[in-house]
Amino acid sequence: MELQQMRYVVAVAETANFTRAAERCRVVQSALSHQIARLERELGARLFDRTSRRVRLTPAGEAFLPAARQALDAAERARAEVAAASGELRGRLAIGTIPTVTAVDLPGALKSFHVRHPQVRITLRVGSSDELAEQVRQSTLDIAFLGLPPDVQPKGVRGRALAQGELVAVVAPGHPLADAADVDLRRLSSEVFVDFPAGTAARAQSDEAFAAAGVSREVAFEITNADLLARLVRLGLGIGMMPAAFAPELRDVHVVELRDPPTRVEHLIWSRLRTSPAAAAFLDVLHIPADQIRERRNTEGTDPRQVPPQGSPESD
Repeated sequence: MELQQMRYVVAVAETANFTRAAERCRVVQSALSHQIARLERELGARLFDRTSRRVRLTPAGEAFLPAARQALDAAERARAEVAAASGELRGRLAIGTIPTVTAVDLPGALKSFHVRHPQVRITLRVGSSDELAEQVRQSTLDIAFLGLPPDVQPKGVRGRALAQGELVAVVAPGHPLADAADVDLRRLSSEVFVDFPAGTAARAQSDEAFAAAGVSREVAFEITNADLLARLVRLGLGIGMMPAAFAPELRDVHVVELRDPPTRVEHLIWSRLRTSPAAAAFLDVLHIPADQIRERRNTEGTDPRQVPPQGSPESD
């Protein structure tokens, strides 16, 4: 079994197409197909179901893919460790973030890191907190910025809480609530809402607050990014809930402060495995102390829904 074969499997899994995978890996398709077939013979199982229209992982392929990614990440980390020992920082830095992060100036931090370490390849992925936390646990991402309800903390990772803030309602400029004062969740509950998908951490922040207030609401539009939320709100199709620190980023909507607002906590998380030199260097840019970055022993018995206090070094 060779690392190159694993790269080919990952490329096919991510593109669902042998031709596109070969283009990504810069090899001819026949060579890629031959190496995957050779690996399948060695494993004694087919990794992909192939038809003229689609390519998808078999159950064996789904079992193989996470291990292949971890092996490739380990090889990348080994190369980076050797370079770091020679005084040169190289390798990959994969970062994930929610679209409404406000606790740090992420573009500014990325710029500072790139100036200091131009040989490191930076990738950035935007997603939901649940997806990003799982990708950190699987070592697909090195670092992620999350937004969670205040009674929830990410499990299976190291990290720290960055900031806690309130949510506000955002409405169209001509909406009857645009100039209202002393607005609470009960008054909002009769409105139609634009919000993140059910089951996500971003949605839970509001759902739990409305439930605690003893009221229900209608979420007619489920979206995955803040820009689309703002567009639907501007057109008067519904109202939304956004972190107060992020709401000024939205154009042409009116912010309504609430008497009983939902809250969220922003977290920075990284893997419980050995931190790569690039990830450690980025955490240094964010002024995370070195003793918090070092590998720590898991604390058994921690309440998984207890948020660590501001500046807490660990989320297990």
